[in-house]
Amino acid sequence: MTSTPVTPPPAASNATATIATWRQTPLGQYVLAWEQEKLDTALADVFGYNALQLGMPEQDFLRANRIALRQTIALPADAVNDTRAPHLLAEFSQLPIASQSIDLLLLPHVLEFHPEPHQILREALRILRPEGRLFILGFNPLSLWGLTRSLPGRARGQSRHGQYLSVLRLRDWLKLLDFEVDRGAFGIYVPPCKSETWLRRWHFMELAGDRWWGFAGSVYMLRAIKRVAGMRLILPAWDTGKKLAAKALTPATNRTHKEPREEAPYDG
Repeated sequence: MTSTPVTPPPAASNATATIATWRQTPLGQYVLAWEQEKLDTALADVFGYNALQLGMPEQDFLRANRIALRQTIALPADAVNDTRAPHLLAEFSQLPIASQSIDLLLLPHVLEFHPEPHQILREALRILRPEGRLFILGFNPLSLWGLTRSLPGRARGQSRHGQYLSVLRLRDWLKLLDFEVDRGAFGIYVPPCKSETWLRRWHFMELAGDRWWGFAGSVYMLRAIKRVAGMRLILPAWDTGKKLAAKALTPATNRTHKEPREEAPYDG
């Protein structure tokens, strides 16, 4: 008995319903579980006032973050079949968000499915505050799934829609926009199997992939920080332990104690 491979999600900007259907398959749920686990860990220590997720409103990727105001923006087509309604419908290339107002921005599989990925990154630069965090989820073309797309008769209709973006290309794009790539993670080394049974049987490849060919994971998470040249972060002037210790040893008064003068004996 052999496993039955299935094509990864179609990279088409106008195939929202097909992509949403793929997410409900065992393979789609397998990917979502890995992404949610990585984001829960990475977002727990990101602080600020405003967090924003673009796309995939049915998945609350920001659930582990402690920022009070967490919102989701979706394309009008994305909100048709979703059970979790987004806060706003808008085009990702022209976001109705004030400049430098977002502390955390998440792009889950947005760039490879949108016809204007460069413009989305420029919008990300505009709305993020200095030192704001940008998280990107994407499919890796230099992986087993990336090779599956090029097989004859398997992904022929997908090649003209969208594009899987490599981490190296994303790093170049982000560097041109003055983003600093802080860290990243690869995952999903199993073949694109259709059944949950075969996904469990191939699960051993996750540990092997992390150790031996980490760059070849089919899915990646990338974190970048918006840097502003010449900006210096001013921190509170907390008293250090040395200052406190020095203050504790300071005498209460600077006056010195004078010994009383001895008067000469009176010879009367």
